[in-house]
Amino acid sequence: MDTLITSAASQGASPFTLRRYTPADLPDWERLVESSRNATFLFHRPYMEYHSDRFADHSLIACKSGRPIALLPADLTADEEGRGVLRSHGGLTYGGWILPARHLDATDMLHLFDQLRSYCRAEGIGSLHYKPLPYIYHRMPSQDDLYALFRQGARLAEANISCCIDLSRHPGLNNQQKRNLKRAILSGPEISEVTDPAGTCSFHHLLTDCLAERHDAAPVHSAAELSLLRERFPDRIRIFTVADACGVQGGVCIYDTGQVAHAQYICSTPAGRSQGLLTHLFTHLTDTFSHCRYFDFGTSNEDHGQILNQGLYRQKSSLGGSGVIYQRYIIDYD
Repeated sequence: MDTLITSAASQGASPFTLRRYTPADLPDWERLVESSRNATFLFHRPYMEYHSDRFADHSLIACKSGRPIALLPADLTADEEGRGVLRSHGGLTYGGWILPARHLDATDMLHLFDQLRSYCRAEGIGSLHYKPLPYIYHRMPSQDDLYALFRQGARLAEANISCCIDLSRHPGLNNQQKRNLKRAILSGPEISEVTDPAGTCSFHHLLTDCLAERHDAAPVHSAAELSLLRERFPDRIRIFTVADACGVQGGVCIYDTGQVAHAQYICSTPAGRSQGLLTHLFTHLTDTFSHCRYFDFGTSNEDHGQILNQGLYRQKSSLGGSGVIYQRYIIDYD
């Protein structure tokens, strides 16, 4: 293990230094997120800090010759034994190093992870929990961190499977979904985009009921948080609903990263499901977000990936999707 961990250092002294993010770094942080090869809007500070009361931010900035060049969105927590755990980031679906478009390669990434190990040991942090950004979100190929994780002896601790459509090669609906679409159209559904706070709250209420009924779960965001985030990112977070003569019967909240249209929340009523209205809505959404490369339906797992909701996953795959993995790795430093 020591051979693996020190192998990057054997290639020469690290050109990087690490320091914690402070509010004074906001302009540099935002600039690097915007220009990076592998960031989404979730890494902008106005998104990350909506739940700052629940997560102790411990984001890091990597500097080269004193100039900020890479970012690690992270928070600090503790394990069951009270040891410090650096997570990238506990409040986000994914994380990992945010990298510049150029001038940082696999060798540099090895140095970054070596520096991160030294930093964590100096700070009394016992382990790193690292969630790499799934490849579908990359603006340019950017899996240098996966190689560095291997070299550092990281262990895979979690793997959740999402279902995703490559919109450039959309295989279309299966036969059952085609029948659902025909049935939905017969009911004369109306699709609308929610643009006001009252509509957001109504959607959240429908979502809460649906998750409680079907999955014994609750939304990650409260209604107030979802409204706040939509106000901060109106072009990135959009809500669509589908209604019949009796009212709204389903809805989807989309996170548009430019590269991926991600279905953050999906909900429907029993009436909406019986009429196949979500099939109609998703057909509309894949057209609406055709500027994206991928349409991601989200994961279908419980217990850190150990349980697959097979029915839910097959429903998503029947709409044209196939598998993309969301992972979490752990490196122990003590």
